[in-house]
Amino acid sequence: MTEEQATPAGRKRRLKRQLTPSQKYEIWLQMIRQEVTMAEAAANAGVDRSTIVGIRQVAKDGALAALAASKPGAASKARDAELAAANAEIARLSEAVKELAVKLTLVEGKGGWD
Repeated sequence: MTEEQATPAGRKRRLKRQLTPSQKYEIWLQMIRQEVTMAEAAANAGVDRSTIVGIRQVAKDGALAALAASKPGAASKARDAELAAANAEIARLSEAVKELAVKLTLVEGKGGWD
């Protein structure tokens, strides 16, 4: 599974392996569940241990940023967008009803003047 490449000095060097985000997530989950050690995770994935350390650090930083941005009891952004769209629709329909009420008043008013 390990691919190697000869360097100009004649030494063999492992080619870099790119992990998908889902693979990185699975590795991270295995480590937090303590199913594997960092060395085992690196060996299983065919990457260097520094890659595993990087995955842990990115996951930690991302989780901390997400937790810092979240506010207890605050609605999610998707829900806020839905609410804003619903309020805009209510405003539009309210204006349409007002216009129709004015037109109806004018039509009925003119009919009564004959």
